[in-house]
Amino acid sequence: MRFTYRAACLTTLAITGLAPVATAAAVSASSLSGMAQRGKGCTVTATIPVGEIPTRVAVNPKANTIYVTNLASNTVSVLSGRTNTVTATIPVGIGPVGVAADPKTNTIYVANIVGGTVSVISGQTNTVTATIPVGASPVGVAADPKTNTIYVTNFDSNTVSVISGQTNTVTATVPVGIGPGGVAADPKTKTIYVANGFDDTVSVISGQTNTVTATVPVGSAPEGVAADPKTKAIYVANAGNAGTVSVISERTDTVTATIHVGRFTGPDGVAADPKTNTIYVTKENTNTVSVLAACPK
Repeated sequence: MRFTYRAACLTTLAITGLAPVATAAAVSASSLSGMAQRGKGCTVTATIPVGEIPTRVAVNPKANTIYVTNLASNTVSVLSGRTNTVTATIPVGIGPVGVAADPKTNTIYVANIVGGTVSVISGQTNTVTATIPVGASPVGVAADPKTNTIYVTNFDSNTVSVISGQTNTVTATVPVGIGPGGVAADPKTKTIYVANGFDDTVSVISGQTNTVTATVPVGSAPEGVAADPKTKAIYVANAGNAGTVSVISERTDTVTATIHVGRFTGPDGVAADPKTNTIYVTKENTNTVSVLAACPK
C-alpha cells in the first residue's frame, strides 16, 4: 500500500459533498483493542459522539481538554477529559485534518486540507481567532511550545510552513521531500521531523535556521512521526506492505532499528511516551494498536 492519506481525505470530502452530515460519529477506544489486550489495565471507559469522520486528535494536558478534527463536518469537537463529554463544537475550514495543541499558550492549530489554511483556535473561548494561508493541501501540524512556533506539512506543495504563534503569520517555507504528511517537533533540540510519503524519507529540519539538515531513508510510505526527547529517538510508521516502524537516532540522523509490526497491517500513526519508553502504533488495516515496549534508544 502506498501513501493514501490525502487521497482518502479528498475522496471522503467528494462523497459527502463537503457538507456536514446529521449523524454523529464517535471517538472510542474500541479500535485500540490491541492496546487493551497488551497493556496492563487498559480498557475502554467511554465512547464519545463527535462530528462526521473524526480524523486526528490532540490533547492539552494542562487544561485536560481534547480536540478532535471532524473531516466531513468541517468542525473541531472539544472534549472535557474530566467528564468525557463534548463541551463545544467549533466550525473551522473545509476538510480539517491535522491538529496540534500548544499547552503553554492554550492555542490549537488545525490544518484544513481544502483551501490550504490553518485555523487558530483559542482554548479559552473555543473560537477561531485567525485563519492562516499556507501551502497546498496541509495535512500535518506540530507545535513547539518553547519557541511558540508551529509547523505545517503541505502535501501538494512538498513544503513545510513555519508559523509564528505570536503573529499568526508564515515566517518561512521549507522545501522537503515528496508528499509530506506526518510531522513531529523536539522542543529540546529545536528539530523538526517530516515524513515524506512518496519518496520514503524523513526530512530533518533545524528550527533555528529553517533548513533541511538531513534526509533519512526509511521504510515504504512513511506517514506518522513521533519524537521522544528523552531518548533522542524518532519513530516513523511506514504504511507500506512490509508494516514497519523505523527508529531514527537524533544524534546521527540514521535508522538504528526497524521494527516489524505486521505485513499488510498499514501502520500509519505513532505516539511515544517518554516516561515509560513505550511506543504506540495504529494499524489502519486491522483496527489495532501495537504497543512497543523497551524500544531501542
